[in-house]
Amino acid sequence: MTQITLALTKGRILKETLPLLKEAGIVPMEDIFSSRKLVFPTNHSGLRLIILRGSDVPTYVQFGAADIGVAGKDVLLEHQGDGYYEPLDLGIARCKLMTAGPVGTSVPQGRLRVATKYINIARQFYAEQGRQADLIKLFGAMELAPILDLAHEIVDIVDTGNTLKANGLEARDEIADISARLIVNKAAMKTKFNELQSTVDALSSVVSK
Repeated sequence: MTQITLALTKGRILKETLPLLKEAGIVPMEDIFSSRKLVFPTNHSGLRLIILRGSDVPTYVQFGAADIGVAGKDVLLEHQGDGYYEPLDLGIARCKLMTAGPVGTSVPQGRLRVATKYINIARQFYAEQGRQADLIKLFGAMELAPILDLAHEIVDIVDTGNTLKANGLEARDEIADISARLIVNKAAMKTKFNELQSTVDALSSVVSK
């Protein structure tokens, strides 16, 4: 029997993906949230789920360790990988990727210091703006960077904007609309076409309701 491995992103995306999978007829055989396991069988004997950090999902799918995956568009833009298709916008975990800085301040002239975990996206964005930017890689607490003069601006995900507001920052330029996307390994799409296409079709019909 052909084995399909579906990589899911832990956190908010996982919480919003599982109901879609359930509607598409795919259910894990045990509670993912109460287990420390990373691999879960489903009600389909040929389909298993693996739970990963978001930034690892495109890597697993690109190199064929997973056949199919769910990842945020921000992660896919930053990853800039090849080797997979992106057939479906799942329409969940919606937010925006934006620049942000201290309330009431203007963007300084000359070189900018920008703190972000999205180095590739930020580099491309500021280059398109014709701005020179020194990029500082951070993995969390991005809002502190302008407060402590580490950076003039940040590039980060903005959902409600409440975290920015609480830290005296405001959103500035929108870089991209973000939502969770389904990605499929290109080679697997040839060798396991029927199984993968039926999964894509099932999720597509759920999303289009």
